[in-house]
Amino acid sequence: MNDTTTNANIAASRQAEARLLIAGRWEQGEGSPVPILDKFLLSQIGEVRPASARQVELMVESAAAAFRKGAPIAHERGEILSRAAAIVAARRRDFVATMQSEAGFTIADAEGEVTRCLETLRLSAEEARRLTGDMLPFEGAPGQAGRLAFTLRVPLGVVAAITPFNSPLNTVAHKVAPAFAAGNAVILKPSTSTPLTACLLAEALVEAGLPTGFLSVLHGGGEVARFLLDNEQVRFFAFTGSTEVGRIIQAAAGLRRTQMELGSIAFTILGEDADLDRALPKIVNAGYRKAGQVCTSVQILLVHEARRAEVERRLAPMVAALRCGDPRDPATFVGPLIGEREAARVEAWIGEAVAGGARLLAGGTRSGPVVAPTLLTDIRADMKVGCAEIFGPVICIAPFATLDEAIDRVNSTPFGLATGLFTQRLNDAFEAARRLEVGGVHINETSSARVDLMPYGGSKDSGFGREGPHYAIREMTEERVVSISTR
Repeated sequence: MNDTTTNANIAASRQAEARLLIAGRWEQGEGSPVPILDKFLLSQIGEVRPASARQVELMVESAAAAFRKGAPIAHERGEILSRAAAIVAARRRDFVATMQSEAGFTIADAEGEVTRCLETLRLSAEEARRLTGDMLPFEGAPGQAGRLAFTLRVPLGVVAAITPFNSPLNTVAHKVAPAFAAGNAVILKPSTSTPLTACLLAEALVEAGLPTGFLSVLHGGGEVARFLLDNEQVRFFAFTGSTEVGRIIQAAAGLRRTQMELGSIAFTILGEDADLDRALPKIVNAGYRKAGQVCTSVQILLVHEARRAEVERRLAPMVAALRCGDPRDPATFVGPLIGEREAARVEAWIGEAVAGGARLLAGGTRSGPVVAPTLLTDIRADMKVGCAEIFGPVICIAPFATLDEAIDRVNSTPFGLATGLFTQRLNDAFEAARRLEVGGVHINETSSARVDLMPYGGSKDSGFGREGPHYAIREMTEERVVSISTR
């Protein structure tokens, strides 16, 4: 047994039960236990018990009481988040081992998740210290001589953060850290598939000095989320997940504010003049990291028809060479999907596409929860792989003749999270930036390009609101006008 596997087993044993955090105490949920599986071995490594309605009510009451009492001042909030980053950094190996087991992440994916979480915590600490409003030029209006005015940004109160399995650490940090940086109390509900990583982060935040009540950890599925939605003391919902669930949350939230990062079909466009030496390695990474389970993973690669044959010839062996399997093997690039059922679904979609006329250039096979990195061409827009989110390690090549045609293809879907475009033509780059109906356009990068300080979010059925600490804090605060008459 190698050292990494040993650490994974230690972490799984130590964190065998994902508990609730209520009013500063770790407690067992009152629902029926749900097994937590090692996503590659498919063996049970622990369990999580959902919260009861009573426990959710206690959480909300604790959070609301803590908020009424008052958050630490901005400087102290920043210090707490900075200390939390240091604690996470010191426990990097625990976080990596836990994600390798419960999320099925490869070493590179788990390490990347920790590194980005540290950046998110540090950015949130900086933003806490400089949260401010604006001066208002009242004297620029007639009859307002002698009046001064400014705005304050004030926290909303209790924030519910509902997070997915595919980023069990950094997405949690992107919701919890800005919420606290703004002075809110947070109730975190992580995915029941990956609750242990969220608990580790919560432990670090508590140890760093987060006051009692300003962080609660809630486990469970849709019924537990409904308890939160039914409680009007929860003022804001930050959700990352499917469009279908996002619609339900938005409908139930009513007049309360939300931030939704939802599903997508992510395109990357290779122009006729694209530098393939630069583009193809980035596309491979963006299409297959985390086994393709990223909302911005390259799903459809739009290739100018003049470059199609070359792209297929060069890309196929690159994909075929990717190692898949045990995420604890340092040579593995693609680990398991979150469950065997999801792997079987992806395999079925590939099979349907091939049966419908698509050509398989690489991959296409499945072993338990692992789907081999797959490259398809000759797909049609009406195939499942062409019109629904795969959320698996599959890239589909589709040709286009003009940039207008490529832009129309991207805009034809109900989604709009991000698009990449490889081109050396400045006019094409700006044309795409103006016309693509997406939250982010990345020139000479893929759809999956993201820096944690940037505003991140989508349009249309991919949601609204923005992550990124500076922008998330604005989502989770409201502006209050203060005016002073001096005459």
